[in-house]
Amino acid sequence: MKLRKSFALLIAWNLLVSQLGAQGPAQVVEKPAGPIGIRSYNPARLPEVRLNNTDRLHSLIRGGKLYLTVQYAIAVAIENNLDLEVDRYGPVSAEWNLRRQKAGGALAGVTSGNGLTNQATSGQGVEGSQVAAGLSQNNNGNGGGSAGTVSQLGPITPNLDPVFQNTTFFAHSTSPQANTTQSQVTALVDTKHIIDSFVQQGLITGGFVQITANESYLKQNAPGNTLNPSVYPTVQITVRHQFLQGFGIAVNRRFITVAEKQVGAARETFRSQLLNTVASVLNLYWSLVAADDEVRVRRNALDAAQKFLDDTKKQIALGAVARSDIYRAEADQATRGQDLAIAQVNVLQAESLLKNSLSRNGMEDPVIEAANVVPLDQIQVPAQEELPGLRDLVAKALKQRPDVALAKISNETGEVQSLGTANTLLPFLVGLYSTTDVGSAGTPVPGQATDPFYAGGLGTALGQVFRRNFYSQREVVGFQILFENRKAQADYAIDQLQLRQGNLIQRRNLNQIVVDISNQTVALRQARSRYAQAVSSRSLQEQLLEKEQQLFSYGSALIGDVVTARASLMTAQLAEAQALAAYGRARVALDQVLGDTLEVNHVSLDEGLAGHVARESKAPEK
Repeated sequence: MKLRKSFALLIAWNLLVSQLGAQGPAQVVEKPAGPIGIRSYNPARLPEVRLNNTDRLHSLIRGGKLYLTVQYAIAVAIENNLDLEVDRYGPVSAEWNLRRQKAGGALAGVTSGNGLTNQATSGQGVEGSQVAAGLSQNNNGNGGGSAGTVSQLGPITPNLDPVFQNTTFFAHSTSPQANTTQSQVTALVDTKHIIDSFVQQGLITGGFVQITANESYLKQNAPGNTLNPSVYPTVQITVRHQFLQGFGIAVNRRFITVAEKQVGAARETFRSQLLNTVASVLNLYWSLVAADDEVRVRRNALDAAQKFLDDTKKQIALGAVARSDIYRAEADQATRGQDLAIAQVNVLQAESLLKNSLSRNGMEDPVIEAANVVPLDQIQVPAQEELPGLRDLVAKALKQRPDVALAKISNETGEVQSLGTANTLLPFLVGLYSTTDVGSAGTPVPGQATDPFYAGGLGTALGQVFRRNFYSQREVVGFQILFENRKAQADYAIDQLQLRQGNLIQRRNLNQIVVDISNQTVALRQARSRYAQAVSSRSLQEQLLEKEQQLFSYGSALIGDVVTARASLMTAQLAEAQALAAYGRARVALDQVLGDTLEVNHVSLDEGLAGHVARESKAPEK
């Protein structure tokens, strides 16, 4: 009973230690919960997939119109964009991969070396005495077995989760005895049980510690037994460790280190997706603003053409102009109406694209589908474009761009993984130490000469074990060298070549970043210059139209001159709107290439990961 109690305490302690190390911050996926004894077998609790939009989107709808500022659009996209919702699983999966790597591996199961189950212990019963006398062989003892080979670049990390295993064996057997010289009975009847338990803990330095305990009980009808029934407990401690290949914390922890870096890489990957999503929403928003501006210009042109048509009809009635002029005015009015209809269709298309990026279920919601988007912000062109120098912009990009951070993590990961291929070049040197303590006790058989030291039960035998009355120990050193180590050398060379290739690729990417920043800076300045020219051209065309209309009213200009001037003004107004939209896109592109999109638009990574923006969004009151 004492041995069973000790085993129970040992199990509880190991489970408690393993669970204490597993505590951590709350994740989207909840870690297994429950009593310590069964927690290790409970699955993680995963939240349901979110397919509905948040309340923010519907709260911005008033009277069938969806009112959006730039900040509102970004907030709605963070909460509802389906691509972002898919990308949120990346960092969570990386956290669970780290948890998996901390358990060690990749070998499944435990190392062989606990084959005490169902053995006839030397000295216990008839079979035991035959083993001791060399008349029989115990094929169930600690023998050399073959282990499976796992192919992996670099040493395999030991299993770092503590393992407890128990095998309990009960048997009743009757076996005929043709030779009764030793057994003294024609049929040998055995009642036995064997309780075999072990605890194993891997060592991050490159080995493992194993404690094995075995209790063997035998009751037999052989008159020659001096102890019947008898118990034979065994306790063994084994330490096995690598000293060259597979030795060291760094090499055995490399996959844990890589998993830790992959957690950061997953966050940077999500930040990249968040940055691109915000940039995409900004471009869609400004495209809608530009489309609305075109509708405004086309509508003003139609209103002017309609007014000019009405004025022409009045002047024809007064006989001031020829009746044939009505056809030119009517054709101009019809053309402007057709242009407006096309521009209105373009607005609907721009609204559809923007709403699709802001909604998790697309156009399935009839309220969202029917709502017209009303952008409340306009592109602002500052009086002065204050841009730092190219060197400062590049330094900012290298600090903020997610792809730069990912490239750095990738290189660091490659260097950590190369520890495995470098370590494989070493020869194989392993050391093993094992100490075993046994005990033997039982009920003396009347009439048999029995040493009182062995009289008793399990407690007596365990006392012998813990006093180490009968102990054995062994030290083993194994050494293996290869006269040719071409496989390991090739793996190392390939690994190092890939690292150097990665460094060159990173340098090439950095050079391209400089080019991209320079191009986007020039593009922004050009867009600003085109906008200024478009504003000036539109102002001149307004003055020209005003003069032509005055001349026409005095009869000094033809109707064609007025129509041409109005068309030129409309073209200038459209060019101004397009130049303004181009400036907005250039600004977004420069922020994106600098990795500054999130900061400029007041978006935090934590908000993106949580899928919730704290600031409130309200539609304007009626």
